[in-house]
Amino acid sequence: MAFVSCNIGCRILAFKNRYNYMKRFFLMGILVAVILSAAAQKDYVPAKENLAYRQQFQDNKLGVFIHWGIYSMLADGEWAMLQKKIPYEEYSKLAAGFNPSKFDAEAWVAALKAGGAKYICITSRHHDGFSMFGTKSSGYNIVDATPFKRDVLKELAAACHKQGMKLHFYYSLLDWGRPDYNPKGGSLAAKWTGQGQPDYNTYHQFMLKQLRELLTNYGEIGAIWFDGAWDKGKVFDWKFDELYTLIHSLQPACLVINNHHWAALAGEDAQAFERDLPGQNTAGFSHGVEVSALPLETCETMNTSWGYKITDNKYKSEKTLIQYLVKAAGNNANLLMNVGPRPDGTLPEIAVQRFEAMGKWLQQYGETIYGTRGGLVAAQKWGVTTQKNNRLFVHILDLQDTKLLLPLTGKKIRSARVFIDKKPVKFVQQKDGVLLLLEKQPDETDYVVELVLR
Repeated sequence: MAFVSCNIGCRILAFKNRYNYMKRFFLMGILVAVILSAAAQKDYVPAKENLAYRQQFQDNKLGVFIHWGIYSMLADGEWAMLQKKIPYEEYSKLAAGFNPSKFDAEAWVAALKAGGAKYICITSRHHDGFSMFGTKSSGYNIVDATPFKRDVLKELAAACHKQGMKLHFYYSLLDWGRPDYNPKGGSLAAKWTGQGQPDYNTYHQFMLKQLRELLTNYGEIGAIWFDGAWDKGKVFDWKFDELYTLIHSLQPACLVINNHHWAALAGEDAQAFERDLPGQNTAGFSHGVEVSALPLETCETMNTSWGYKITDNKYKSEKTLIQYLVKAAGNNANLLMNVGPRPDGTLPEIAVQRFEAMGKWLQQYGETIYGTRGGLVAAQKWGVTTQKNNRLFVHILDLQDTKLLLPLTGKKIRSARVFIDKKPVKFVQQKDGVLLLLEKQPDETDYVVELVLR
C-alpha cells in the first residue's frame, strides 16, 4: 500500500510539474507572439498615398456613420439580440425576411452630401456576424441569405465614387455567432453558440478573407474602421499586425482606425474616440487614453442609438449638432455623426432634416471648419478656435458678455472682423492676451470672429 501510494503521489507530482511547465511555456509563447506582433507594427512606415489621405481626412471634418443590418428589423438598436436574449438560431432567421426594397444608394449619398458630409462609414459586418455585402467567405450575407439579393455596399460604393464621396468600412472584430470566435467567456452569446470550439486562428483567417474582399471588390476605400477589440481586451493577441499589413498592402492609402478605447497602436493611421471629444471621458470609454498626434475622429449618435430604434425620438437639436461639429473641429478632430436606416432602406426623415440644417450652416461657415486644424487657443467654456495658416477663427458658442479675452500671449493681431458680415471688431492687445470688444452679446448658434495674425 505504501509503495502504491508513493507511486501515485510521485505521478501526481510529476503531472503537476509537467502542467506548470506547459503552462509557463504556453504563456511564454503568447508573450513572444505579442512582442513579435508589436515589433512588426513598429516597422510600419505609411506610404505617401496614406499620408496624403490623412491630410484630406483631417480636412474633411464631417463624416456620416451608418449602422445598418438585419437588427433594424427589430427596431431596437444594433445590440437587440444580446439585450433581448434572443437565441442566435432564432435571430439569424431574420435574414430570410430582410428586404430593404426602398434602398437607393444614389439618394442616400445625395442627401448626406447636401448635409455637408465628405465621407461615409458604413457597417460591413456588425457584432451579430451578418455581412452587408456579397462575401464568398460566409453564406450569412445580404446577397445569399435574404430575398433582397443585392450587394448594398457595392451600390453604395458606386454612388460614392460617382458623387465624390469617400467611403469607409466599419468591420467588427467580434462575432456573436461564430463558434470559432467564441465571445467573451460567460456572455450570453457564448452560451447560445454552445461555446463551440474556439479557434481564433480560423476566425482570424476568415477576417483576412473578408477584408481582402472589401479592399479588392469595392474600388478605392478610405478607411477600415475596426470595433470590438474591447471584447477580449488588450491581453489578447488579435494579430493586428497581420490585419493592418494586409490592408496597407492592398490599398496603401487606406487608413486603419481601431475603436479599441486604448492609446493608439503602431500601424494605425487615425485615432477614434467614441461619444467623446479627444481628451474627454464623459461616456466612460476613454479613461486615461492619451491623445495621439494622428488624425482624430469622434463618433456620436444623432439621437441615443446607433442602429435604428423606433422608440428613440431623442434627437439632438440642430444647434447642439452644429455646436458639436464646431467643438470637434476646435479639438482638432473630425465628427462622425451616426444615422440608423430603417429596415426598408430609408433614412429617418428627422435625421435627414438634421443633416440638411448642418449642411445649410456649413454653406455659410464651412470655410471656418473644412480644411482647418485646432486653433492656437485651446477649447474654453465659451467655445473653441480653428485655424488656417495665419487666420484664426474664434467660435463663440456661449458667452454672456460683450468682452472676450483670448490668451494669445506673444501673438500680434493684424485685424479682427465678424466672419459672416465682415464688420470690423475692436480689439486691444494686452500682456495677458487679446481683448475682443464685441458690438453685442452673441446669441447665434456660433458667432465667429476672424482674426488675422501678423
